[in-house]
Amino acid sequence: MNDTAPLLLAALLLDAALGEPRWLWSRIPHPAVLMGRLIDACDKRFNRGDAQERRRNGILTMTGLGLGAIALGALIAALPLGWLWQILIAAALLAQRSLVDHVEAVAIGLRRSLDHGKRAVAMIVGRDTGPLDEAAVARAAIESAAENVSDGVIAPAFWFLLGGLPGLLLYKIANTADSMIGHRTPRHEAFGWAAARFDDLLNYIPARLTALFIAVWHGAAPLRCAWEDGEKHRSVNAGWPEAAMAAALNLSLSGPRAYDGEMTSDPALNPKAPRNATAGDITAAVRVLWQVWIVGVAGVAVLAMA
Repeated sequence: MNDTAPLLLAALLLDAALGEPRWLWSRIPHPAVLMGRLIDACDKRFNRGDAQERRRNGILTMTGLGLGAIALGALIAALPLGWLWQILIAAALLAQRSLVDHVEAVAIGLRRSLDHGKRAVAMIVGRDTGPLDEAAVARAAIESAAENVSDGVIAPAFWFLLGGLPGLLLYKIANTADSMIGHRTPRHEAFGWAAARFDDLLNYIPARLTALFIAVWHGAAPLRCAWEDGEKHRSVNAGWPEAAMAAALNLSLSGPRAYDGEMTSDPALNPKAPRNATAGDITAAVRVLWQVWIVGVAGVAVLAMA
């Protein structure tokens, strides 16, 4: 861990400063894009047969992807200037600046008009945005901010800290696979089962760390809300940072939402708080994102100096 902490610290700072420069990723594929193409190819090639065969193929596919990610990470780390490649790849796969930019765009859009807010939030959520009012757009942005600071910043940083570049690539391939095939749909419920369960496992500790990091700035209320309401969420992990964010902002988040025209019955998190979120609350959520990042960077800096 002492070897990886200085590299992670540099990557966190580099990502926060530069984000995802368009001049670079418009010329070469982003590592996450390459992972997505590989997963899509596996889906087309191996997602076939009856439910039992699809689940077996999904397990084998996820095992192969995971072992390949570990091997690739170890190979890159062993190259000349391996420390530099690890920093650059880690910075590319961390998402603090990108997340902040996308969430802030929703606040900016809402201040212009509801339609602008809907278009901006559609970039970061999967729910139907057509029926959303201003408060629902704001809640959607804040919920996405809370979930993604966990699986886009804290989780990849955590696994890089523990396992270096192999650990980071293992996490990212699992997280990308979950986002692409880990859905309870007729096509992916069996084939994507392994990806979804593995992603749940890898995010279990980071999601709870994120709630703890929010509590560092906002007292015990976020942790209490995460403990009481986090398990109500459809995701075993996302409820923790979302509930903590809800308490930090004194808002009620989550609740029913529509996907492909069908309403869910998700319960609200922090239900006694107001639900009339605004663009100003999105801006407050962005401040929480930076507070979480600061706690993480401070912890990594201490480990780097140990």
